[in-house]
Amino acid sequence: MATGKVADEEPKMGEPLLEVDGLTKHFADSGGFLSGVFGEQKPVRAVEDVSFTIRKGETLGLVGESGCGKSTLARAILRLVEPTDGTVYFKGENLTALDGEGLRSQRKDVQMIFQDPQSSLDPRMKIGPIVEEPMKAHGMYDSEGREARARELLEKVGLDPQHYNRHPHAFSGGQRQRVNLARALSVNPDFIVCDEPVTALDVSIQAQVLNTMRSLQDEFGLTYLFIAHDLSVIRHISDRVAVMYLGQLVELAEKEELYENPQHPYTQALLESIPVPDPRLEGTRGVLEGDVPSPIDPPSGCRFRTRCPKLIAPKEYDLSREEWENTRAFLREVQRRSFEPTTKEEIENRFFDGEKPHGDAGRIVDDAAGRIVDGDWDGATELLNESFAEKSICARQVPEYEVPTEHGTTPHDAACHRHRDDVLDGIQQ
Repeated sequence: MATGKVADEEPKMGEPLLEVDGLTKHFADSGGFLSGVFGEQKPVRAVEDVSFTIRKGETLGLVGESGCGKSTLARAILRLVEPTDGTVYFKGENLTALDGEGLRSQRKDVQMIFQDPQSSLDPRMKIGPIVEEPMKAHGMYDSEGREARARELLEKVGLDPQHYNRHPHAFSGGQRQRVNLARALSVNPDFIVCDEPVTALDVSIQAQVLNTMRSLQDEFGLTYLFIAHDLSVIRHISDRVAVMYLGQLVELAEKEELYENPQHPYTQALLESIPVPDPRLEGTRGVLEGDVPSPIDPPSGCRFRTRCPKLIAPKEYDLSREEWENTRAFLREVQRRSFEPTTKEEIENRFFDGEKPHGDAGRIVDDAAGRIVDGDWDGATELLNESFAEKSICARQVPEYEVPTEHGTTPHDAACHRHRDDVLDGIQQ
């Protein structure tokens, strides 16, 4: 029942199917009451200058903390939200330049599976017509043909075709997600965006749905962009993995290469945070310091720098590793105002064991401690930020590097200045 595709219009296996170049999405303020009180608000920079390629037949996993922009990126690629800047090419055609009927016809080849299997299905409709709906919208088949294909696809995704006339409420979460998968397959797409499709499911059901998706990928020649925050799920289904933080990609590599040879501190922290059966045997889980900054006013340079445990020390001060770690700990606690100020000497003993950094760095620490004793926390924070955090190369330049691979054949990209030769030579070991 499936419609055939013209062979010479398809990319060959392994050739680029989707190319994203500099994709950016900013959300303007709503212009409501707060705008009138505080003046014009800055835009929310949800996705910023993201570029990657997905080859035909592969699965690119996209992982990151909640709120990092993964779903917004997916919707911008499909133009469910309009990109602010950048281009998206699908099979060589610029999706961002299409409108009207051109965009509508192209959407037959690019489909999406949403996170919540309950809210993404109309509770008033039966699952058969739900699966048929995209075919009907694109004028595919007559009514008998659509019903036959819907029943065929229900069986393909592991459901009973006899359930064609049941409503979504009669099914479990995993079964509903299979209905969503059948609906996405109904128009015979080339590319499917999977936006956390198994997050709401039990672990055992997750495995069943993932295995079904992999078998269907082989059978139908599908290409996936698979979004998740669960690293074990990403490892199970992906060929390559992209790691996203605060609207930007920080690392992109083949799956085994990224898991066995992570090169960005954020990726390393994510991997260290994976729960283990017995933490007493496996060691402690990684915990990142600080909170995720606001996408309205993200940090300059590397966006991860405000939480990075490997922030590079400013060259101006020639600090030892211990001096830099103590100085950074002092800065973090001053920002949080987490201690009671007493005297300068007690503050310096608390953070530096009585041994302040030498030279100008020590004089800045002494000045900051004096301001804290005088109750000027804001002044101390500003002084330390300007003198140390903002003088790091991590704050002054946006990082982007290709690093040597150990377990892969395709390029390994990591957005961390620690891979810059002249910076690496100056890092205190």
